[in-house]
Amino acid sequence: MNKIEIIARRILGWKLNRWDRWYDYEKGVFINVSEFQPEQTLENAMVIVERLEKLGFTYTTNGVSEVCFDNVCATGDTLAQAITNAAYSIADNSQVPDEWL
Repeated sequence: MNKIEIIARRILGWKLNRWDRWYDYEKGVFINVSEFQPEQTLENAMVIVERLEKLGFTYTTNGVSEVCFDNVCATGDTLAQAITNAAYSIADNSQVPDEWL
């Protein structure tokens, strides 16, 4: 799995419906894989921020290239990339309890 797949599954709770689209059970909608690009699109990255805040993480930013969710911080060339990198660190390190998913 790549970084976006891990975030979609472990943080957002989406399921891969087909090879080219996710299914968001909470909202009952399909999301095309090609349309969810949080590293390039701030609007997509903010979906991750909203979900992590809902799960109890506190989001802070230090300019446009560094973000933190509680004590997990990451940088990127853009704010969207920094958000995605921090979220990946959370998801990849199993800091999101299974009961939240």
